[in-house]
Amino acid sequence: MKSLPQRTCMGCNSKKDKKDLIRIVKNKEGVISIDKTGKANGRGAYICNNISCLEKAVKSKRLERVFETKISEEIYESLRGVIIDR
Repeated sequence: MKSLPQRTCMGCNSKKDKKDLIRIVKNKEGVISIDKTGKANGRGAYICNNISCLEKAVKSKRLERVFETKISEEIYESLRGVIIDR
């Protein structure tokens, strides 16, 4: 049986299956976006489908440290929309 890849949530720091997490990606041009396919090129970070995990990551600026850049409020708002929609 093939094992599923595990990734760590940036909010709660727990390991979960990759398919259960939302991927945020920064491409070579420095554009940060939400990767719905999980296959976009670039540096990826994962977050649970949970608003409290997102708020923890925002408060601790964890995503900004991972991507080594300032993240705009629009990206956080779109993440909140994706989490609420799921």
